[in-house]
Amino acid sequence: MRVLREGVRFRTGRRSAGGRDRHPPRNGIGVAAALRIAVLAGGNSAEAEVSRSSAGGIAAGLRAWGHEVDVIELDREVVSALRAFAPDVVFPVLHGPPGEDGTVQGLLAMLGLPFVGSGVQGSAAAMDKYLAKALFRGEGLPVADDVLIGPGVPAEEAADVVLESIGDHVVIKPRRQGSALGVTLLPDGGDLVAPLRAALEFGGGALVERFETGREATVAVLDEHGREAIALPVIEITVAAGEWYDYDNRYTPGKSQHIVPAEFPTVCLERLADAALRAHRCLGLRDLSRADFVVRDEAVFLLEVNSLPGMTATSLYPDACRAVGIDFAELAERLALSALRRGPERTDR
Repeated sequence: MRVLREGVRFRTGRRSAGGRDRHPPRNGIGVAAALRIAVLAGGNSAEAEVSRSSAGGIAAGLRAWGHEVDVIELDREVVSALRAFAPDVVFPVLHGPPGEDGTVQGLLAMLGLPFVGSGVQGSAAAMDKYLAKALFRGEGLPVADDVLIGPGVPAEEAADVVLESIGDHVVIKPRRQGSALGVTLLPDGGDLVAPLRAALEFGGGALVERFETGREATVAVLDEHGREAIALPVIEITVAAGEWYDYDNRYTPGKSQHIVPAEFPTVCLERLADAALRAHRCLGLRDLSRADFVVRDEAVFLLEVNSLPGMTATSLYPDACRAVGIDFAELAERLALSALRRGPERTDR
């Protein structure tokens, strides 16, 4: 068993005699000249600080290979900042709405700028947990039973509906959020009103799922333009006894362990990889995604898919890439080059 912990040192790029970082072509993905890459970060979502942390790492990785990088805050001046910098590629490192739900992707398409990640439709579908699960069901993917609570429904009324439909051993989450924000796990049941109220405060309604016991796993998908999408090695996530992979355990160094490759039966590993790829495709995603699962015996349950996975020092997606020999700096550049090859979005359809 190999455990990838936080603090893994990244390989840096070669330097020329003059001291300037150069990017030597490797594996057919290198470019002869430096690119101008805008990294979008921040915004006003509940996950803005996670975004800024991820963006700093992405920017450092791209600069290590000689690219000119400008980290641009997602604020009212973002359009003028993008026009002033005139990037070859935009790398959105954003979490939560409006950066992950298709809004920013639509803006970049209208500006005619190539950008990393999924387009408007794929981003919107992945961000909407209820819509995504409907698509997963249509694809025949294994998901937990659930109840959708619409915005404005009183928490007390919602609790009665949930109890009648799927009981009180549930997971309660906002319909459109990430990083486990607003999520409450009730594996042993309990009061539903307070956690429902908390989830509904994010707006957009709440999704309540039957709690499925098991081990937590995740599968990253790398889907570079012009290449076949691949599922990276399965990672098992472990935290202290009695805890779960919440916001604190995700982003505090040392509070979670990422076991890669995960030690599940071969049949489970195959099912996880297959489900991650099918989920990626049925949502219409591209470049990258990460699918989260619960594994119990030989059964797997797909929880959700992230279209812009975290890229901090403690994040899962970079760990999966390192397991196949792709360091953080190379990953950042490969994603940027994928967007460059694809070119700007079409807005005339």
